[in-house]
Amino acid sequence: MERGVFQFVFRYSKTQQLVLILVTLASLPFYFFSLDIPKQIVDKAIRGTNFPTNYYGLDLEQVPFLMVLCAIFLILVVVNGGFKFFLNVYRGAAGERLLRRLRYQLIERVLRFPLPQFRKTSQGEVVSMVTLETEPLGGFFGDALNLPSYQGGLLLTLMGFMFVQDWKLGLAAIALYPVQAWLIPKLQRQVNALGKQRVQTVRRLNERIGEAVTGAHEVHANDTSQFELADFSTRLGHIFDIRYQIYKKKFFIKFVNNFLALLTPFFFYSIGGWLVIRGDMTVGSLIAVLGAYKDVSAPWKMLLGYYQRKEDARIKYEQLIEKFELNNLLEEEKLVAEPDDKPAMTGQLVAANTSLSEDDGLKVVDGASMRVDLPSHFAVVGPPGGGKGEFAQMIARLLNPSGGKISLNDTDLSGLPEAFTGRQISYAGQTPYIFGGTIRDNLLYGLKHRPLREIEYEGSAASARERQISEADITGNVTHDINANWVDVNAAGADSEDDLVERMQHYLKVVGLEDDVYSIGLRQNIDPSERPELAENLLVARQKMRERLDEGKISDYVESFDADKFNSNASVAENILFGTPVGEAFEIENLGNNDYVMDLLDKVGLKEEFLKKGQRLSEIMVDLFQGLAPDHEFWERFSFISPDDLPEFQAILKRIGQNGLENANAEDRALLVELPFKLIPARHHLGLVDEEFESRVLEARREFSTDLPENLRGSVEFFEAGSYNTASSVQDNILFGKRASERAGSGEIVGDVLAQVIDESGLRNEVINLGLNYEVGIGGARLSPIQRQKLAIARSLIKQPELLILNEAFSGLDSESQSALLEAVREEQNGKSFMLVPSEAEVDGSYDHVFKMEGGRISGSGETQAAETSPATETESEIEGGFGEEIDVLAAIPMFTGMDRSKLKLLSFASERYQYEPGEVVIKQGDVGDKAYVIVDGEAEVLLETSEGPKKLVTMKKNELFGELALLCEAPRTATIEAGTGLQVMSIEKDVFFTLIAEDPQMSARVTRSVAERLERTTRDLGEALSAGGGS
Repeated sequence: MERGVFQFVFRYSKTQQLVLILVTLASLPFYFFSLDIPKQIVDKAIRGTNFPTNYYGLDLEQVPFLMVLCAIFLILVVVNGGFKFFLNVYRGAAGERLLRRLRYQLIERVLRFPLPQFRKTSQGEVVSMVTLETEPLGGFFGDALNLPSYQGGLLLTLMGFMFVQDWKLGLAAIALYPVQAWLIPKLQRQVNALGKQRVQTVRRLNERIGEAVTGAHEVHANDTSQFELADFSTRLGHIFDIRYQIYKKKFFIKFVNNFLALLTPFFFYSIGGWLVIRGDMTVGSLIAVLGAYKDVSAPWKMLLGYYQRKEDARIKYEQLIEKFELNNLLEEEKLVAEPDDKPAMTGQLVAANTSLSEDDGLKVVDGASMRVDLPSHFAVVGPPGGGKGEFAQMIARLLNPSGGKISLNDTDLSGLPEAFTGRQISYAGQTPYIFGGTIRDNLLYGLKHRPLREIEYEGSAASARERQISEADITGNVTHDINANWVDVNAAGADSEDDLVERMQHYLKVVGLEDDVYSIGLRQNIDPSERPELAENLLVARQKMRERLDEGKISDYVESFDADKFNSNASVAENILFGTPVGEAFEIENLGNNDYVMDLLDKVGLKEEFLKKGQRLSEIMVDLFQGLAPDHEFWERFSFISPDDLPEFQAILKRIGQNGLENANAEDRALLVELPFKLIPARHHLGLVDEEFESRVLEARREFSTDLPENLRGSVEFFEAGSYNTASSVQDNILFGKRASERAGSGEIVGDVLAQVIDESGLRNEVINLGLNYEVGIGGARLSPIQRQKLAIARSLIKQPELLILNEAFSGLDSESQSALLEAVREEQNGKSFMLVPSEAEVDGSYDHVFKMEGGRISGSGETQAAETSPATETESEIEGGFGEEIDVLAAIPMFTGMDRSKLKLLSFASERYQYEPGEVVIKQGDVGDKAYVIVDGEAEVLLETSEGPKKLVTMKKNELFGELALLCEAPRTATIEAGTGLQVMSIEKDVFFTLIAEDPQMSARVTRSVAERLERTTRDLGEALSAGGGS
């Protein structure tokens, strides 16, 4: 990049600047004549006496002469306006082109930054500098030469005109200019220096605010809020002082300019009037001079302002150079080069005495050496902080060694272009970045190197594309078409787009993400008008699904939509609408403020009932969630209200306690009425929905559809057995109902039947394709951390690299899943190279080499009992939101003894309830589970499967816990649990359990003791059962 702003302008817009100067010079004579015409009109046409007069060969009487001069004046006005229009548009285009070029150069340099630079430069700072701080430069680029030449030309023309009329008035006009020319720039330099200081200070404040927001939990944990506020107060005070000094100096400059501008007319009126009285000047000349001087102030102010803008632009440009012109930028040639001769990724990979130093001189990697014959599978192990991660990034050419060399067959990797390293080597780290867009976009990201097939444009689109190419070429941007086909299907081992879809599904399966994408696809919507064949096939699948459920005698596992029945597994809102909202009018969050819905509830006598239930629900929500952090995952998963709304509901309950529910204001009533709409009776066991309430909801359903105004009919799509519901997901359209959550195992069983129906209907690939089009959000925020890791590995695999590097890339998985994924990945890299950097200090499996790294050096390598609790009173149960009995059940279990009752309530609310008939199996020996169970009512038999048949070990009763080992690991179930009587259990999910355990360190110790005791009992019972079996 050029070191100065004018060098930048000269280099990239020399021709445009020359055109602007030439047009400016051409415009000045016309401007001069436009100043002289008013004088001629006054002195010759209006005050003249010798008529007819000869004007350029024409004999004209007084009035025609006046009209000719006025017409000439009008023509000059149009001509001068045309010149101005051309100059403004042309310089605006030139400035915008230069701004586009500058931003492109800055972005290109960001892509060439060494990775450590991003630890020193915040994302917000880079974004702000590329976008906001370059904006003023765009305006200055166009004015850099044109403004001083044009405004200076106007000023000289005006001065020349005044000197022509009378040299004394000319001197009077410029008498005070030297004072302004000396004083104003001097003051402006002080303002500029303060401005630069202000920018730097505000930048530091931005970073400090970012730190405070990110580290807010540490502020609260250490009670340092006053310290932080004192720091912000000092910084804001410093900014205030700077801005105050700027204001004082700026307004003093304005005062000086205005004072001198008003002082000059004094000389004109006094000297000019004296000259007219003496007869040395005509009235027309004085009027013309006064008119000219009136126009002088504008170019003079523009020139003075130009100096300020020039200094601002210089400062901003120099700051950009300081931030973006680094010494260790990646060479531009390595980004764009497409070498014909690319070395094979085989032979010896050698790291010779490599080092990597931080800015403070600390060596993260210190003289590490390694030699591997490729293709090979090798690992680099070691403790955290030992340099193994940075060493892996150097092998991937993401970091360049500060000392030593990494070479492939004597070819230095640091000298190879990204066209080689970015295609032959794949790298996935612990915290991969997922780009905004779809899963498909991210999966294929590593195949988008260069555009392969251009789009054929026609008509106006072709013209627009040609202009796009021309502008990109003029501004030094790449001319590639972003809409072209960039995906290199051959690099993925595919021959066509259809093959590529199969390859995508293959790699999703390899990393264990196919089922996730399939599940996401089931949740997507389609438009039947765009995909009528798919919609028709889904309706056929709906019929097959119902037939399968009936054949398996599990039809009650899905509660179908029936216009005449209340669906206990759907929300109250869904039961009233009996359809899916389209748009915002009937979204569940808006129903409390929907006039039509409120009138409907009033009509069927439900409004007051909703209000009372809303009060009860708000009491339960406040009680359950008031102790949770705002970012706790339970808010989104289980709560009816958001953490931001919690204080508002607390205040509502306080006001109701003081004034009574009947006196609640309209805003409070709307918030309370909204809550019951979210209630799902079969899921939320709160005792708030009875048969009478269900009956009135059905009445509201009938009234809703019958009286729905015409303008709202498009806001809801009703459930109809023979029609595809556009607003519902693929899964909901096939099920045409809600999964019965109270039926044990309904999720797995219904999911299996659904999968069979989709497979048999040939729709699985269609569903996965829908999942691939799922928008993942900025940074992949809509995916879980594990899903992001798996997607990054699949993205690395699909380009079929010769060397795959995984740097703690699946640290979020449990050990068993890691082993399975690692085995699948190694199978894919069979015959190619694979480098593993595990989070553990050791690796399992056979590797050609295992290198151990500590302290930045590679040190070597190898070849390779239940307590009685008094029952809670009815009042206590009511206070605890209807969870009193279940809390007592949990509290009686040793694992949860001593746990705060508020946490037990939350655990109870977050748990599912299942019912089993006598003889029905709850868990089966040998299966891998992910949840534990607490017996709420009934008895369960513990059976050991032996070669001689099942052996009964023990009978479990109310308040007993089983299956807890599944919460800690994915070990197979050690016994079969079967319902001995009618059995009701509460299931505890693994993720819920771990979330609570993380917040209660003492619970970890209780869990360890409980599992140890259970293992001891299980071992004893197994031994006794086997002994009894052997003796029989």
